[in-house]
Amino acid sequence: MILLSAVQKAFGQKEVLHNISFKATEGEVIGFLGPNGAGKTTTMRLLLGILKPSSGSVLIDGVDPLEDRITVLKKIGYLPENNPLYGEMSVTEYLAFISAVKGNHEYRQIAEEVGLSEVIFAKIENLSRGYKQRVGLAAALIGNPKILVLDEPTSGLDPLEQEKIRRLIKTLARKKTILFSTHILSEVESVATRLIIINRGRIVFAGAKPKGKGAVEKLFKKLVK
Repeated sequence: MILLSAVQKAFGQKEVLHNISFKATEGEVIGFLGPNGAGKTTTMRLLLGILKPSSGSVLIDGVDPLEDRITVLKKIGYLPENNPLYGEMSVTEYLAFISAVKGNHEYRQIAEEVGLSEVIFAKIENLSRGYKQRVGLAAALIGNPKILVLDEPTSGLDPLEQEKIRRLIKTLARKKTILFSTHILSEVESVATRLIIINRGRIVFAGAKPKGKGAVEKLFKKLVK
């Protein structure tokens, strides 16, 4: 469903991604790991057609996100790291707005599934960070995309909220392909089925998640120095 082939990306003279290649198939939950500045967010923006690769190709279900972005965006739900929301709107107003933009009207069921029923009429600006993340996740799910791209979905949440979001991701993984980035390595152990580790713009590991408690952390520390 996702295929990157020999992708390079430079901003001016600075090369951010170096010969990146990987694929993700239906039903996989891929933990996308790397230190700050490694190229994770840049890679995710290439998948969405927000950025154009300097060379190489990006395909979503065989479609180039630059040549047919509307088709690709219907296939992908995206939760960016800095979750952009309209704080002056209520939850229901915001999700209704997103539904209208996507030509879909299923947001009420999605809101219930992600645990927003108690705050559905509350203003977004008055919500906790955990609930704001759920609003962003609900917005990403509207339209029933086949692929979810989640950039630091539990960043800044307390441990209880982190666990709730992890459970949501596990539930969603039964029907979707999920690529998520995180700095919480224990999160990858509990949620991911496969790992991609990127460092200084290069993929240093792509394969099955190592088994055993702490195995992901050991692998990460070995490869990222």
